Amino acid sequence: MTDRRRKQRFSVDEDGCSDDEVSGFHSTDKRKTRNTMSGGRRLWWDECDGSDYPEDEFRKEFRMTKSTFELVCSELRAVIFEDDEDIPVKKRVAVCIRRLATAEPFRLVSKRFGLSIPACRESVLVVCSAIRTVLMPKYLRWPDKNSLRKTKQDFEAISGIPNVVGSISTTHIPATPPSSPSPAAYFNKKQTEQTGKASYTVTLQGVINQNGFFTDVSIGWPGSMSDAQVLQKSALFQRANGGLFTGVWVVGSKGYPLMDWVLVPYNRRRLTWTQHGFNEKIGEIQRVAKEACRRLKGRWLCLQKSSDFKLQDLGFVVGACCVLHNICEMRGDGFDSDHWGSEFVVDEDEEEEEEEEMAGEADSRSVSSMEARDAIAHNLLHHACY
Repeated sequence: MTDRRRKQRFSVDEDGCSDDEVSGFHSTDKRKTRNTMSGGRRLWWDECDGSDYPEDEFRKEFRMTKSTFELVCSELRAVIFEDDEDIPVKKRVAVCIRRLATAEPFRLVSKRFGLSIPACRESVLVVCSAIRTVLMPKYLRWPDKNSLRKTKQDFEAISGIPNVVGSISTTHIPATPPSSPSPAAYFNKKQTEQTGKASYTVTLQGVINQNGFFTDVSIGWPGSMSDAQVLQKSALFQRANGGLFTGVWVVGSKGYPLMDWVLVPYNRRRLTWTQHGFNEKIGEIQRVAKEACRRLKGRWLCLQKSSDFKLQDLGFVVGACCVLHNICEMRGDGFDSDHWGSEFVVDEDEEEEEEEEMAGEADSRSVSSMEARDAIAHNLLHHACY
């Protein structure tokens, strides 16, 4: 990969794409990686690419419909270099999506596509980088005013809580820690205790709308950081300080601080009926985010298994998965629980973390936010009585 792309800071936010990245695809792809393994046999990919290949089988193998796959290919052709001796863009995209969907070892992917292992690895990174630069600004972005109005209406219909513009959740992605300067920062104590073996992760913080689409992501902070710490490091937090969320709420779990724009449940051992009812409504909004994260990991199994990508590249991989999730969900290529259920792993991070935090009230950054939460809780109880 190009030096320019490799030297980028690993933790990436939704609005962190640079125009410089686009030029990196052309210089990267100019290195010729030929098809050297077909041996005259008909390849698995050639069958998948055939017009008579069943739609349901294609969707099972690539986690998206043929039409969605063609859309992704058409949008990336302008930035991924191709010539007569190079790997076709369509094949590069197929290699990438197959790897993201199944987390198959590269040796198996190479046999399916008749390519060398280095060519397959390079294709994944090139396509993921292109997705983040070209497709992320289009398919993963903060909503405009009209969309936010609809989001607030829908979340209020779900919960009765007004002015909610998103549900925030942080999940963990397996990673290979760096040998230096501080691999301990990526050590995930909770997952290590659950699995019985050392676990290293990076974080994915996402804001999700009422439809389960990611509208903001922050990727790559070390797995030892708390949800509150990840939030403070994100570009979302900086934009909030600039006034982005005046008069609106992003709803989080007990792991986040109560702030003027972050609404979280009451975190006490003894709750009043009013507080208990409020927490239930917050839980309904949080389920939207947690379900989106589960569908994301269920569709793209590479997010569940230990990665063999370097940290500086893993951010592009995770970001590409979030973008592809949005594209599939927007186009109705929903999560197929019947076929992928056996591969679907529930994220263990959030649920247990909430149980352990019941010792005291979560961090609160302002008196006004506590008063606003109390007022919302009171109104919810009042409306429930009439």
